[in-house]
Amino acid sequence: MRQPTAVYQNILMDSLRWHEFPFRDGDIVISTPPKCGTTWTQMICALLIFGSTDFPRPLDEMSRWPDLLTSRYEDLVAELAAQPHRRFLKTHVPLDGLPLLDGVTYVCVGRDPRDAAISWDNHIENTNFEVLIGKRVAAVGTDGLAGPSPDGEPERPAGLPDRLDSAYDRFWAWVDNYDVLVGLPAMLHHLATFWEVRHLPNVLLWHYDEMKADLDGTMRQLAARIGVEVPEESWPELVRAARFDQMRSRSDELTPDSAIFLDPARFFNRGESGQWRELLDADDLRRYQGRVRELCDPALATWVHRGSIVDGATPA
Repeated sequence: MRQPTAVYQNILMDSLRWHEFPFRDGDIVISTPPKCGTTWTQMICALLIFGSTDFPRPLDEMSRWPDLLTSRYEDLVAELAAQPHRRFLKTHVPLDGLPLLDGVTYVCVGRDPRDAAISWDNHIENTNFEVLIGKRVAAVGTDGLAGPSPDGEPERPAGLPDRLDSAYDRFWAWVDNYDVLVGLPAMLHHLATFWEVRHLPNVLLWHYDEMKADLDGTMRQLAARIGVEVPEESWPELVRAARFDQMRSRSDELTPDSAIFLDPARFFNRGESGQWRELLDADDLRRYQGRVRELCDPALATWVHRGSIVDGATPA
């Protein structure tokens, strides 16, 4: 057992909510950087826990996000205490901000940060901040909010760059962002907290591309790790339901809190790897490589980028 050693807070998330969280044996914590397969991993957990493609409630009502400040903590804890099924929780808090308990399984997913940045850009473009901040205010009040911007628009979450005109400029703003939970430094730190303890029996660290390449194997690994037995004849249907195209077809029940999105179906935008190739040239990759060198252990950099960042060069 290890208590949290760091605190992560912005206007939408507060890791202090985890410090006294009433865990129970068997809980699963899905702790991923933003846009690295969080909902996908929640879906995999749901399919294994219920042993079916039919769920009793929408995914985000079953798999709650304790540190998100759009709900009252007391209400959320009471709701989770009433859940009769195996609990699987979501967070974007790194492992050093969570209690590390022997009876709890922790799952993290890494993704090429360049693809995560592009996916994040789509996510922000699709977010209705007026609704999102309204939910936050209704749940926990206005403490920590600076109020609307001078042009009357609702405040954007702390750490997000200004809405720059080009996707290219927004990419570099994400790379250089120093919010504790959003941007390249935050993402690489998050992965590092799992990388350091990936040998532990209750810690799983997956790569997004490896999940895509062997979804069946990924799901079987998690089932074995959490002690869930699935009849062999059920596997093809469960694996098929976890594919991106199948999840996108069920966006009405799988999109988390769809009211905060301008287009809920756009939450499942592309789910592809290598999208950054449409944006970055060789000089950009060398610039990006230098930034990664400043922030990341060489072995972790190689793993998360699936090899070299620039052709003929290594991330270290």
